Amino acid sequence: MKLSRTELLKNSNNKESLANLLALAEKAFKNCQPIWSPFICAPTLQEVTKIFDKLNEIHCNQYGGFSGAERKRILFQRSFNSEAKKTKNIPISAIQISGNFLFDPTSPKDFLNDLKMEGVSEENIGDIWIIGDRGAQLVCTPEVGAYLNQRESSIRTVKIKYELLEIDQLRLPNQRKPRKISTVEASKRLDAIASAGFGISRSKILNQIKQGNLRLNWVEVISNSQLLKEGDQLQLVGKGSLKVLRMQLTKKERWKFELLRE
Repeated sequence: MKLSRTELLKNSNNKESLANLLALAEKAFKNCQPIWSPFICAPTLQEVTKIFDKLNEIHCNQYGGFSGAERKRILFQRSFNSEAKKTKNIPISAIQISGNFLFDPTSPKDFLNDLKMEGVSEENIGDIWIIGDRGAQLVCTPEVGAYLNQRESSIRTVKIKYELLEIDQLRLPNQRKPRKISTVEASKRLDAIASAGFGISRSKILNQIKQGNLRLNWVEVISNSQLLKEGDQLQLVGKGSLKVLRMQLTKKERWKFELLRE
């Protein structure tokens, strides 16, 4: 199996990551051995899925530690491999990060920054989510899990400790059932649609943008006045995602939106 890199990468927004994954897929096919990727971000996962859904020679299965994970590892293996659909011993570990953040609220970015200070590469880290005011949990590669276990650090003035967990001990983020939302707005502005879809005020949407918590098609939002179009997706940390399914101009020259909240 030889993939046409030039054609596949031509319109990609994640060329380097996608090229590395294509190389892993070719290696798995050539050597007839399964190969795991590092943790991959959601935009690249979407591109990989579109490519490998069209191929019969190789399986491309994704695992993030739990249903709904954004960052996942990919298992590449030839289709004739009898284990292709019976994956066991998935190489993902779980970590608890304990600390008292009652008077110093934090975010996943704070924990990711500390991990980088500890010498951990982002490609070895999956999703990170906050556990009330007592710290956070995350998924990672087994090697990083072993490295972090029992390590101590601090975020600002709060001392933290890393501890290995079993995957089934994780307190997983809330999983929302998909639901459709209809709303009529004066414009197609991002802040108006995000406010209606996520159910929070425009001022809070603006604060989320300033904190770097809102993304449009997985790219961090800079302007709250950006105009949306059909097919656009918004991702808000801790609030899930919002997809613009349809938009229609009404007789009163307002915009009627049909959104999918997940």
